[in-house]
Amino acid sequence: MVESPTADSPAEPDITRVNPAAEKTWFGHPRQLARMFTTEMWERFGFYGMRALLTLYLTQHFMFGDRQATGIYGGFTALVYLTPLVGGYLADQFLGSKRAVKFGAIVMSLGYLILCFGGPTAQPHAKIDGQRYEVSIEQAGDKQVRYVVDGTRKLEIKGNEDGTVDLLENGQLARKVAKGNFESDADRSPLYVMIMLIGLSMVSTGNGFFKPNISTMVGELYEVGDRRRDAGFTIFYMGINIGSLFSQILCPLLAVLFGWWAGFGLAAIGMMVSWSLIQFNGNTLAGYGEPPARPEVERQQWFIYAGALLIVPVFYFLYVNLMNSVEPEPGSGILGYIASLPIMGKFLFGTFALSVPGILIWSFLSGSRQEFQMMLAAMTLIVFNVVFWTLFEQAGSSLTLFADRNTDLSVFGLFSITAPQTQFFNAAFIVLLAPFMSILWTSLAKRGLEPSIPVKFGIALIGVAGGFLLLVWGAQFADAGFQVGIWWLAGLYFVHSFAELCISPVGLSMITKLSIARVVGLMMGVWFLSISVAQYVAGMIAQVASVETVGGQVTNLKVSLDVYVHVFTLISYWAIGLGVLLLLLSWPLKKWMHGVQ
Repeated sequence: MVESPTADSPAEPDITRVNPAAEKTWFGHPRQLARMFTTEMWERFGFYGMRALLTLYLTQHFMFGDRQATGIYGGFTALVYLTPLVGGYLADQFLGSKRAVKFGAIVMSLGYLILCFGGPTAQPHAKIDGQRYEVSIEQAGDKQVRYVVDGTRKLEIKGNEDGTVDLLENGQLARKVAKGNFESDADRSPLYVMIMLIGLSMVSTGNGFFKPNISTMVGELYEVGDRRRDAGFTIFYMGINIGSLFSQILCPLLAVLFGWWAGFGLAAIGMMVSWSLIQFNGNTLAGYGEPPARPEVERQQWFIYAGALLIVPVFYFLYVNLMNSVEPEPGSGILGYIASLPIMGKFLFGTFALSVPGILIWSFLSGSRQEFQMMLAAMTLIVFNVVFWTLFEQAGSSLTLFADRNTDLSVFGLFSITAPQTQFFNAAFIVLLAPFMSILWTSLAKRGLEPSIPVKFGIALIGVAGGFLLLVWGAQFADAGFQVGIWWLAGLYFVHSFAELCISPVGLSMITKLSIARVVGLMMGVWFLSISVAQYVAGMIAQVASVETVGGQVTNLKVSLDVYVHVFTLISYWAIGLGVLLLLLSWPLKKWMHGVQ
């Protein structure tokens, strides 16, 4: 989320001018915030609607295994947050935020439309002791049962805790397959896999232009020292979640009623509404997000648009490389693990490892002592930000699969929701909590009691761990089918939503206030780079929580429940430890922030 330049200073945001919206307000904030709020709401409607479907689309339509599906998901979300690093810079130097937002919206909408063309559902098969067998899927009540077809016989597949597989005929054991000798896969069209990956590549590209620059325009609404900034970003953040709330209900519903294409199509419509709000703004955004006043800018922008489209095949290559990655050899150590990472993983970790110290060295050499300390505080918080989003972003991968497999989705016995729709809990709680959190921070600030930004970050880390531990506790009360009540999952999302409001809107505002003005756009990019790394690591953790599936379904729900409980417990303990560490560091960090709240 990058501050955009102005005519007077092409590389720096104009933070000295008189705010033209000062006399016209919207709930006490600049009136332009209403349009930014609505624009982001519709853009997030499209994005989160698509994201709610993606993991199950990969496992149930293309029938990828857990490891491959969560790897693709992690790579996609990583690119979504990596591209703002470049998109913010290009807006700063050439396009201006407004043009970047409009271009990104168009590209993302086309990406969602491309996802509508998924082709026929993949056909599952299995290899048993090296011999291939077809797999049939039959509905038994509210469950699907997988069978190995052996001539005229149909043998039900049942996975065991020790990794062996039982093949049952009429409920009786017909054959036991040793661990490692049962391999599940599916026949899927290479053409439609390619189309799907191109769609994801376009969404990643367009998001890089949209996401950082819409937030930059929000930052420009407030003058330096305006204490409304944190509250304004919190209101803006509520808009994100209003959009995601409705999309995560409606897109999965359309996918169930009409097919996957309908869910993705609705996401595309939401994205185009977002574009129209900026394109047809009635001149209310004049002076905001404008390109630098250089004569060559008009010509350069077309090269940028063309270059962005040429990045799409590059991203496609990265996805293919990600899909073909292999696990490191046992005992190969950290070097073997790094060597086994796909190109995307090496690039992400390498870029982040170079960016953080590189910018700090530049700040030390080019800035004042106070500026360097403020940048050091910002970078420290950015590193801890990686941990938070690594855990929080299990929502679209392992938590969605947990909802599909180990959650009773009945609501008071009256009706049931789908697994993708469980993601709406987070958005609903954000909408409910955001106004109270905004009032809370403002009220505490007036009394001089508002927690510092590092303390808020520490609370967020402990909170996200608390949400997972709540679900782990609920797993003790799983029913005979190894499913927990939906309200335990809702409780996790409630705690996670509170934690999210402690870090995300505060983090966006923090970057605009702590960064040296002439690199605030780059710092917004690094903020999103940290989230990108977190998304990739989140995919890796989801892979650790992978469970063997046949045709997209687990054949033993006790195995999957045990795996999820183990992984969620382990990452919670790490988050609590790092959260406590950050609370201990909050005093020196607050000192380095030199009064920034």
